[in-house]
Amino acid sequence: MEATATVDALAPSDVAAKAPAEAAESEVALAADEASVPDDPMALHHATAEELLSLVWLQSTDAGAAGPRSVLASFVSPVPGRFSQGNIAIARHSIGRRACLEGLRGVVLQTDEQRQACRGLENMVPVYGNGNPATAKTCIDIFEFPNRPCELPMVWGTPSGAEKICEVQGKRLCTQSEWNLACKADPEGKVESTYAYGEALDLTICNSNKPHAMGPDGQWLCNPRTAQVAWDTCATETEPSGAFPRCRSRLGVFDQHGNVAEMMTRKGSDGVVYTQLKGSAFFYVDVSRRPDEAQKPGARETYPDQCSYDPRWHVEPLDGALHSNYHLGFRCCLSL
Repeated sequence: MEATATVDALAPSDVAAKAPAEAAESEVALAADEASVPDDPMALHHATAEELLSLVWLQSTDAGAAGPRSVLASFVSPVPGRFSQGNIAIARHSIGRRACLEGLRGVVLQTDEQRQACRGLENMVPVYGNGNPATAKTCIDIFEFPNRPCELPMVWGTPSGAEKICEVQGKRLCTQSEWNLACKADPEGKVESTYAYGEALDLTICNSNKPHAMGPDGQWLCNPRTAQVAWDTCATETEPSGAFPRCRSRLGVFDQHGNVAEMMTRKGSDGVVYTQLKGSAFFYVDVSRRPDEAQKPGARETYPDQCSYDPRWHVEPLDGALHSNYHLGFRCCLSL
């Protein structure tokens, strides 16, 4: 099976923004200049709206993209309530671009068949659970937004803003059932898995093992009392998408555990489309437990993070959904 998207070179971030054919040629050309690829983890954290917007893919880069680009500008900016990579003044990242790309070297991200099934869109895979990819009704981004290998995911925006961003890319927010299937399905139609990476909880496989910083009173320094206070005190400790290569489902979707929790949708019994938070983030070690474990009385609230867990957190009608925080991102899906 011929791969159209294989990480086999240490390429700078602008490569992924080019057309697929151009990107492949650029990766080969840049492989000889690996030393020029920065490996400072903080170099991946973009502090301006312009830098953040440069990471977002649009179907057209000609004058016709001016409208979608202006829509994006309404939702992407380094302030609370808009999508960014968190407050750079307190953010901490430990894996740089060079190390991330080296870990993905030779990994097939998307095959020719998968790209064709996903209408030619890069970094998407079909979602199916019966062993037959031709029956897929959805494709899903393989990385958290901005769906770019070895770039930091974006947080701090709202579900309604995420839906608008997906729309200008010709996509939409994923439903919970689609996200769950992408996490647990076996591409051969055999037994579903508990976690994307297997059956047993392992906090080292994904970016889920970073406890919150603690103050002298034994409480988290992170204070989510208001959006601004959270922005000032809650560090976003994400790592670049794909930096944990084993944190991948059998369908090829990365980081469905750890890194950032994700927004998704479901239709209620009243016919209204709701959003909710699901998954875990980089600090899951603070709140983790296995599916067969009970909550300990008097202890900090914990939760299991298997693919099918249905927490119903921050449920809001999609049209007016405004919840945002330092560890909540999203990925898009495409209806086929």
